[in-house]
Amino acid sequence: MMIRQCTSAEFDDIWSVIDDAASAYRGIIAADRWNDPYMSRGELRREIEEGVVFWGFFDGDRLLGVMGRQHVAGVALIRHAYTRTASQGRGIGSALLAHLQRQTDCPILVGTWKAATWAVKFYEARGFRLVDARQKDALLRRYWTVPARQIEESVVLANERWFAAPGITSDGA
Repeated sequence: MMIRQCTSAEFDDIWSVIDDAASAYRGIIAADRWNDPYMSRGELRREIEEGVVFWGFFDGDRLLGVMGRQHVAGVALIRHAYTRTASQGRGIGSALLAHLQRQTDCPILVGTWKAATWAVKFYEARGFRLVDARQKDALLRRYWTVPARQIEESVVLANERWFAAPGITSDGA
């Protein structure tokens, strides 16, 4: 088992992991936010073109989990963190998150669906804290490109570096 940066040749595998794992959102997130597939291949290509770098957890040649990181305006965003349904509960997400945390000194932010309580608990159990609603809206507008409706349905969690970062105000400015 190993973690490494995914290559462009693994695009379909990345998409497959996301498509499989995101099925957990069906019936949980607001119906108007759900798509089938959850993320199109075109959307994934755009995310990569906009700077999301995917890291994968591999068992031999098989990609079991992915987690993207995107540096934006002095922070690192954790983007599209998914583990194949059949491989969940084995520490793959924890290993990927720890790996990405070690690779940056930047404050780290994570956006996720507020209805995905398991995701919120995952990050909280690893030292991330929810930012308040006013901060959340400002952060999602500043660091992500998401529609207003998604902002309504999302939360943002931050690591301790975010809360302790000098020069970063509570509204993310």
